[in-house]
Amino acid sequence: MNKAELINVIAEKGGYSKKEADKALAAVLDSITDALEKGEKVTLVGFGTFEVRDRAAKVAMNPVTKAPVDVPARKVPAFKAGSALKAAVDKK
Repeated sequence: MNKAELINVIAEKGGYSKKEADKALAAVLDSITDALEKGEKVTLVGFGTFEVRDRAAKVAMNPVTKAPVDVPARKVPAFKAGSALKAAVDKK
């Protein structure tokens, strides 16, 4: 499912216009992004948790030249699925 398809589903299930659904989705994604930029966790009970994790610096290898490449430490976004989401996906 891509963003346009998600907007269509939100509009259908919520009884909104596509324009309203697009604004709502944009507001949710912007809010999550803003919180992660500040280093905050975003927990949606039953769905999951978005958080920022630290990735350590490492030395990788260029697969073409086999030369070592220094990869600096960085912060990366991470998502951990909640129990209700895990159970919904695992239905048989």
